[in-house]
Amino acid sequence: MRRLGRLRDLLAGRMDSALTAALMAQLGAAKEGAWLAMAMLGGELDRTGAHERMRAIEHLGDRERARLVEELRHALVTPIDREDLFRLSRAIDDVLDALRDFVRESHLYGLPRQARFIPLLDQVIAGIEALEDAVRDLAARPSAAVQDALVAKKAGGAVRRMYQYELARILSGDLTAAALKERELAGRLRTAGQAIAHAADATADGAMKR
Repeated sequence: MRRLGRLRDLLAGRMDSALTAALMAQLGAAKEGAWLAMAMLGGELDRTGAHERMRAIEHLGDRERARLVEELRHALVTPIDREDLFRLSRAIDDVLDALRDFVRESHLYGLPRQARFIPLLDQVIAGIEALEDAVRDLAARPSAAVQDALVAKKAGGAVRRMYQYELARILSGDLTAAALKERELAGRLRTAGQAIAHAADATADGAMKR
């Protein structure tokens, strides 16, 4: 029955909606991880609790990526080129992995004040939300998806610039153990921003080919 439904989609010129659903679920897991990290930075959640909850979110993201790969094997119509779709899914997975590492290392390092990372995390969340818009627009409005991808790319670039300022601040002082820990944590968010930019590139490349 599932293949018959997909055949109807093919004949009607529609994409495989299961792939979009899997991508949206991946992005949902990444956004949940980002908001969890934000709650930890704001003191609403202790670091041990955040670490434990992030593990569950990571497993959810991994399951959704596995589901997308499986759906891709059987898809008749894809929203974008299969290679770009796989790149997009992998980049979203990289965003969640970077957030997982940020929360884990925050738990391990135990730095007393981490609120200075909130602006970087704000841009990570903005980038994920722009990617959600892009994925929603891929089927019916590919030109809008390109614009959404550009918004996501700008958010990723903002994370990179903020990281550079943070690094300059850290290097201008004594390189204490605390300073090195701050550098590592800022670097995890930079990695998340880079992954958002890569996801935006994959989305735009795929949408331009439609």
